[in-house]
Amino acid sequence: MNELQSRKNEALAAIASADNADAVEALRVEALGKQGWISQLLKTLGAMTPEERQERAPAIQAARGEVADAIAARKQALEAAALDRRLASETLDLTLPAPETPSGSVHPVSQVMDELAEIFADLGFSVATGPEIEDDWHNFTALNMAETHPARAMHDTFYFPDRDGAGNRMLLRTHTSPVQIRSMMKEGAPIRIIAPGRVYRSDSDATHTPMFHQIEGLVIDRDIHLGHLKWTLETFLKAFFEREDIVLRLRPSYFPFTEPSVEVDVGWQDVKGRRVLGGDGDAPGHGWMELLGSGMVNARVIEFAGLDPAEWQGFAFGVGVDRLAMLKYGMDDLRAFFDGDRRWLTHYGFSAFDQPTLSGGVGARA
Repeated sequence: MNELQSRKNEALAAIASADNADAVEALRVEALGKQGWISQLLKTLGAMTPEERQERAPAIQAARGEVADAIAARKQALEAAALDRRLASETLDLTLPAPETPSGSVHPVSQVMDELAEIFADLGFSVATGPEIEDDWHNFTALNMAETHPARAMHDTFYFPDRDGAGNRMLLRTHTSPVQIRSMMKEGAPIRIIAPGRVYRSDSDATHTPMFHQIEGLVIDRDIHLGHLKWTLETFLKAFFEREDIVLRLRPSYFPFTEPSVEVDVGWQDVKGRRVLGGDGDAPGHGWMELLGSGMVNARVIEFAGLDPAEWQGFAFGVGVDRLAMLKYGMDDLRAFFDGDRRWLTHYGFSAFDQPTLSGGVGARA
């Protein structure tokens, strides 16, 4: 036991006098590593008699604890001393001039959001927002989505384990459509809104991410018909893409919250290997690209919002903001929007002074 005490004291003295982190680490390996002398002593306990083990084990364990604590304390002291030296030697001259070029930039998603708000404000729409953590009544039931609808499945939707006070399941909203319900219930009719914001779905690849941005539009008024919807979408897309040759094709589809429902295709043409929106999709060298979903608001949805469908009608549409940015500014991978790579942001980011206006063009770049 005297030998154990002697070796422990020698180790503690060496640790106290170690002047750098490497020296402390070497002492740790020497004492506590797999082949360290304390580790070897601990291995001998298995061959001892119970009486010997009861006598020697506490002393070996105590030595191990003292050495480990001393090593941790010395490491902390050395790190604190190194930080003090660094703080004492580094200075920042606040009188130096600022860089000529600002380092920050506006993210393409933010830029497109501003462009969309500018366009729809000119068409008489106001911006509405709602919670990103929703209950399943506003997110699904009030939008005429049955309990068996695939979108309610666990593999598509991010659910929380808790429920609200009314027993509704809580989730990350899968679309901004709940904002339409909340706005109708709060403001009644007539109403004309857009609802931009983040939405969440369990999906990830080059064109899908678990979190993305969406904008939806809603118009509720008297005597609204499908022609109003087509004109609105055509006017919006012409303004956003800054082209007059935008051609739309409406295809019958199905969404629980609209009836009739239509998918909106936009004509495109190949320009140096890139699909550029514009022109008749049936022309040679052209094609059609599915861009957004829309339709006349289902009467049941209007009823859920507390309005009389015999008096009020309307249309709704939804499109991904990230996808609009990709199409307008030539980006090919949705995941890059969320990587935070400064090189990507430097290339695609916008100056904070490039404010979109309809008179000057909503895009900051030609």
